[in-house]
Amino acid sequence: MEIHRNKQLWFVTGSQHLYGQEALEKVAVNSKKIVSGLAEADQIPIDIIFKSVATTPEEINQVCLDANYSPECIGLITWMHTFSPAKMWIAGLSILNKPLAHLHTQFNRDIPWDSIDMDYMNLNQSAHGDREFGFIGARIGLPRKIIVGYWQEQRVLDELGNWSRAALAWDDSHHLKIARFGDNMREVAVTEGNKVSAQMTFGYAVNGYGLGDLTAYVNQATDSQVDQLINEYCDLYFVQKELQPGGSRSSDLREAAKIEIGLRAFLEEGDFKAFTTTFENLYGLAQLPGLSAQRLMADGYGFGAEGDWKTAALVRSMKVMAAGLEGGTSFMEDYTYHFEPGNQMVLGAHMLEVCASIADGKPSLEVHPLGIGGKDDPPRLVFNVQARPALNATIIDLGGRFRMLINEVDVVTPSEELPHLPVGRVIWKPLPDLPTAASTWILAGGAHHTCFSQAVHTSHLLDFAEMAGIEVMIIDKNTDMNTFKDHLRWNEMYYHLIA
Repeated sequence: MEIHRNKQLWFVTGSQHLYGQEALEKVAVNSKKIVSGLAEADQIPIDIIFKSVATTPEEINQVCLDANYSPECIGLITWMHTFSPAKMWIAGLSILNKPLAHLHTQFNRDIPWDSIDMDYMNLNQSAHGDREFGFIGARIGLPRKIIVGYWQEQRVLDELGNWSRAALAWDDSHHLKIARFGDNMREVAVTEGNKVSAQMTFGYAVNGYGLGDLTAYVNQATDSQVDQLINEYCDLYFVQKELQPGGSRSSDLREAAKIEIGLRAFLEEGDFKAFTTTFENLYGLAQLPGLSAQRLMADGYGFGAEGDWKTAALVRSMKVMAAGLEGGTSFMEDYTYHFEPGNQMVLGAHMLEVCASIADGKPSLEVHPLGIGGKDDPPRLVFNVQARPALNATIIDLGGRFRMLINEVDVVTPSEELPHLPVGRVIWKPLPDLPTAASTWILAGGAHHTCFSQAVHTSHLLDFAEMAGIEVMIIDKNTDMNTFKDHLRWNEMYYHLIA
């Protein structure tokens, strides 16, 4: 799935006519050199376009209007090379509806001690020109990312790259359609929510469909399509002997292939990039669509089990953020604990639907009883996950607002084999420790479904949440229960006041 398409960030430099045409020409030359340098940085996954040196209210207003209506532009990067009187920016910034990154840098890294004069000072005024710009952003109350440092510095490029990935996800979210097959899992609270509020906040649309809509596509799958997909399975995975062509359970894998073919066709035809299923509504399907969910996620689709459309949307957004980065991203669930003193851990899994992008090595394709859903035994990909840092994130609907929770974790290698747990599974140690992580997560109302990623970092999600204007609570190595409680109380007051 192509995620980035032809997206762009626009670079706009602020200045004014007070310094003369020669200075403005240097401002333009220097700005273009910065843009060229940023464009070559591996950390930034999309094109950066030098748009203009803005020197009047009319120019600024026009570039903001153009950004709003450009399908290619996903955000602005602004920099004040000289002093740019901020009243010029009021009209434009007041209407801007694309993400904004304020790059507080300067063209030259060092002060030229032996040659610096007032001409140099007049041209290189970012140190206070950006403060003038910063004031008007604060006065308007404009959400923006502020990145400070020399434009060739690794940290600056990392921060700008992370923000650009969040901007990509934010743009994608405003074009995202989610297909919801069946309803919510009955009587479950946290997977419910207000879809209208979600669309107003995040931009995505959630549309419901009956299983008959899906099974009509499944039934159209041809034998040749199934044969081709079975060959693909055999190339990509260790396929259980019984599932291989001619094996005693080969019909089970052919049925799973039909479901994948039908589901993929439905999503592609409707331009859906995320979907949900529920094992309480499988009428017309021979088995739970587990393998197809695993494989579609690996192709960039968002997924949520049991009707969980908020997690499906978040999985998709994090897939977009993670594109091209090392490590995978998957739908996940905290399933069971290991309470050994001094070695407390969580086993994460789901019934079937864990994305193989997080697999440590080549997955095994196997068929086993499921014990839930009342359907035929479904094939699924079985694997462990590489030991390395990761995070779990979720978004919950609190009625008047949305809250994102993030828990940073360390994935560990299972100390023993898991011969009777044939699913994609991962063992992690939550930070700062299991009791603190679990109690703060529960206190904040965190969902049992999450998006697990070894590619996306907390900084990506913080930038995304800032664009959405939603609350964020982070559980990491520095988390203290009493401080966490205080932050929840303060947030309640803040969001009540701004509602």
